[in-house]
Amino acid sequence: MLSTTENPRIRVIDLETGGNGANDVCEIGWQDVALGADGRWQVGEDRGARFVNPGRPISPDTMAVHHILDEQVADAPLWKQVAPSVLRPVGGVTALAAHRATFEQRYCRPSMTGGSPWICTWKCALRVWPDLPRFSNQMLRYQRMPVGLVHEIGLPAHRAMPDAYVTAHHLRDLLNEASLEQLLAWSLEPGLLPRVPSGPDRGRSWDRLTSDALIEFTRNKDIDVRFSANSELRRRGENVSGQAIEVVQDRLL
Repeated sequence: MLSTTENPRIRVIDLETGGNGANDVCEIGWQDVALGADGRWQVGEDRGARFVNPGRPISPDTMAVHHILDEQVADAPLWKQVAPSVLRPVGGVTALAAHRATFEQRYCRPSMTGGSPWICTWKCALRVWPDLPRFSNQMLRYQRMPVGLVHEIGLPAHRAMPDAYVTAHHLRDLLNEASLEQLLAWSLEPGLLPRVPSGPDRGRSWDRLTSDALIEFTRNKDIDVRFSANSELRRRGENVSGQAIEVVQDRLL
């Protein structure tokens, strides 16, 4: 259920982690996007980041990505102490958002978020800008060059606040092209890929494939590939006998 806050705002979240454990967050960053008086969504001034003590050493693999050192987080509070105040700020939020939000949802459990709905800017970008060649947070940044994005605030990449700041500019533009309700609905579904992501048909749009090829893709291990192939079959008025067509992405607890 959407929050009924007087001034709608969405908090974009980005996490850096020290490993793959359920509480291995070592940094959380945020950037708010709010609905302006003119009816347009805007990137606000409320942003920040906090170190988090993951409770164990940061793995070299993740350290090589974000460059956060064990000594930087040694005196920081634990995840369960940090998360509620960031995820449920004073005044509330209409929704939370992240790029490939299923990653953040692994750590930002409903008990911490108060059950706020999530927007996945990756899934929504696939729908709104399907002609773009790539959809990572940073590639969207340089392909689109969002208006108002201050280059220096969005650096360094792969740190929590700068990444949340970049994602917020994508979210603002998505909200100004599609409704909040539509973004939330798309975020509950698997990703609708505009093109085949790998294999001999890589780069081809789904409408260029034969029905037999699409049926083969419905057996793929990747839920986004299966969903995309099934979506094209449904568009053609075809169905796959015995195949369950996935519509809603499983919620992460």
